[in-house]
Amino acid sequence: MLKRRIRHMNRYREIATVFARNGFGLILEEMGLNNLISFSNRVFHKEEPDPRSLGQRLRNALEELGPTFVKIGQIASTRPDIIPASIIGELEKLQDQVFPFSFAEACQIIEEELGAHPREIFQHFEEKPLAAASIGQVHYGVLKTGERVAVKVQRPQITEMVNTDLEILLDLAALAERQLEWAKHYQIRALVEEFATSLRNEMNYEIEGENAQRLGKQFADDDTVCIPKIYKEFSRKRVLTMEYVEGIKLNQFAALDLMGYDRKLLAENLIRAMLKQILIDGFFHGDPHPGNILVLPGQVIAFLDFGMVGRLTPDMKDNFASLVIGMMRGKTEDMLDAVFAMGIVPDDIDRQALFREVDMLREKYLDVPLSEVDLGYAVNDLFRIAYKHRIVIPADLVLLGKALLSLEGIVEQLDPEVSIMDIAEPFGEKLLQERLNPLYIVGKNWRHIREYGELLLNLPRQVREFFSSIHKGKVRLEIYQPELTNYMKKLERIGNQLSFSILLLSLSIVIAGLVIASALSNQPLIIWRIPAVEACFVLATLMFLAILASILRSGRF
Repeated sequence: MLKRRIRHMNRYREIATVFARNGFGLILEEMGLNNLISFSNRVFHKEEPDPRSLGQRLRNALEELGPTFVKIGQIASTRPDIIPASIIGELEKLQDQVFPFSFAEACQIIEEELGAHPREIFQHFEEKPLAAASIGQVHYGVLKTGERVAVKVQRPQITEMVNTDLEILLDLAALAERQLEWAKHYQIRALVEEFATSLRNEMNYEIEGENAQRLGKQFADDDTVCIPKIYKEFSRKRVLTMEYVEGIKLNQFAALDLMGYDRKLLAENLIRAMLKQILIDGFFHGDPHPGNILVLPGQVIAFLDFGMVGRLTPDMKDNFASLVIGMMRGKTEDMLDAVFAMGIVPDDIDRQALFREVDMLREKYLDVPLSEVDLGYAVNDLFRIAYKHRIVIPADLVLLGKALLSLEGIVEQLDPEVSIMDIAEPFGEKLLQERLNPLYIVGKNWRHIREYGELLLNLPRQVREFFSSIHKGKVRLEIYQPELTNYMKKLERIGNQLSFSILLLSLSIVIAGLVIASALSNQPLIIWRIPAVEACFVLATLMFLAILASILRSGRF
């Protein structure tokens, strides 16, 4: 860590200065990083309070620090279970405030990745980018075959910059956990590692291309959804070539109305598309905000940007379905069972406190008609309670909660009368039918059956070993009681102190007796030609030092 800090000292100083300037100086001081900042007294001791909110200050700091921190902030905005809504709202406003890089640099990267100059690959390649972001920019092009494409090219040296910043962030997270109790409680380092993994995956365009292709297969027979075609032969880690899609963004309501689109139908198509991804396929678009969704002629929904996706295992889908069913039935126990099945539960969890909070959440939605239930808010409220009690929910399930929130926000703007729960009912019925299918039940429980079988086969041998150990007297019973251990330590300390006192008293009596005897005889007391008083004194001193050293070594004085 020290080597990292020395290697990236200038960037450390820049990060510390930016955060201090935006009102986070106290945290930096508690972490011992105030020495990285020039004129720290002026920075840490502002006379006037900052009128900006915490979320605004955090957003401004991340934007000032550049691409890595902007992307980390955008990823963090997908965690409403751990981040307050006010801060989430600001993180969602994060903008990639960057200038496009030159056409020459774009050509160089394409040539390095694809092995040929754009002129050799494309019939036409637009020099001016359609859009520029912190990680890359998009150019319009036409293949030799005449197909129109959008070519995403990664920004030069961005990989090195991101890796450096991620190293620093992981270093700071580890330092924060050592210095700050709240950082240790919230497992900041684990969160940063999770965000770092997401960012590295997002920077690999090959992964994004594979995500798009998988979603494309899921909607191959659905005319209401469009997933851009990926041209794999013209795509690599830093270059992604996909079908060029022209449409209207989902939040451009005036343009939608002008073109005569049916908002209600668009909302229904969008809901069905997302529910199919989540509940049927278990592979879904993780960032369905209006900027990533276009409307094409024929009320077709087109998804863009596949860098962030969620993956649900069959067990995850089942657990999520059980959670929703428990909420619909108003069964607190069923909701708790689903939460326990979803995440990793600490051994010392306060089940009664957790039950009370979940029950209060159930009561919040008890009298609300099913068609009016905000599923995204309800799920994220539950995840927030789980996180409060240190239940670790898989990141993909948390991303699901965020995707539902985004979906509800879009639907509310398109047509407030459309209910997600109403449209979800057929999907729920299908899942229920699957659950009742004997083949599904056997397949789902096969692993458990196999484990139970292995247990039964090994049971006779384990029983024989157990009774054999009893017969040989080798069975040990260990009881661990923290309070009892503390009492034993105190007793040991008291015993050592008493022994020390008694020894001193005894030696004092002996020496006193010798001194008195010497005084009464008016001559030094000599035994075997050795001055007895002096010898006893030396002996007493040595014994005192020995016992004192022994007690000190025990650590119980």
